[in-house]
Amino acid sequence: MKDHAGRVLVVDDDPTVAEVVARYLARDGHDVECVADGPAALRRAQDDPPDLVVLDLMLPGMDGLEVCRRLRETSAVPVVMLTALGAEQDRLVGLETGADDYVTKPFSPRELALRVRSVLRRARGALVPAVPAGPLRDGGLVVDVGAHEAGLHGAPLALTSREFDLLAFLMRHPRRAFTRDELLERVWDWSFGDSSTVTVHVRRLREKIEDDPTAPRRIVTVWGVGYRYEPAAPGEADR
Repeated sequence: MKDHAGRVLVVDDDPTVAEVVARYLARDGHDVECVADGPAALRRAQDDPPDLVVLDLMLPGMDGLEVCRRLRETSAVPVVMLTALGAEQDRLVGLETGADDYVTKPFSPRELALRVRSVLRRARGALVPAVPAGPLRDGGLVVDVGAHEAGLHGAPLALTSREFDLLAFLMRHPRRAFTRDELLERVWDWSFGDSSTVTVHVRRLREKIEDDPTAPRRIVTVWGVGYRYEPAAPGEADR
């Protein structure tokens, strides 16, 4: 099996879409299983955890957002969400809920396969630069890239793979401002994409690592540019 391949769970109630997606992903080397509804997806994710989930937003009964929420309660499995063309708010809510990426319908199956490959490689650390000599530390915040673990004041942080990579990248480049497009390219490995993806992930990170997410101290906004990581001042080292 190719080194980027993995076990993919496809959740879509349209058998034609599911069959096309499964065929392209299998052609890319993945082991693919398809289910048609949210409860079945949650059962399979628990019984035989996949490496990645391709999740349709519009599902009967339990929609994709609720499935993603429930997955996130117990798992950091990467999720690529399928959304309707033009449903920007749905895409943003999906990212807020914990999706790692999204593809809009109608979509190119090849594009989806490339997105799945990118998300899997990122989740496995294949695109992460060489591991530093030790964990990244900033006061009570510790990010261990080698172990793919993060903690705040001794308590573990539940981060998705994208959140982890974004935080590690920013901490590696303290006080350097990056545009959203630069972060998409450097962290997501995208040469194109919706920069609101970065905005949503920054918001989610702030909720997890900032004392006051409405007045962030670590990940600060650089107006007219993007974002910058601000290390703790000497007097704040233990905060």
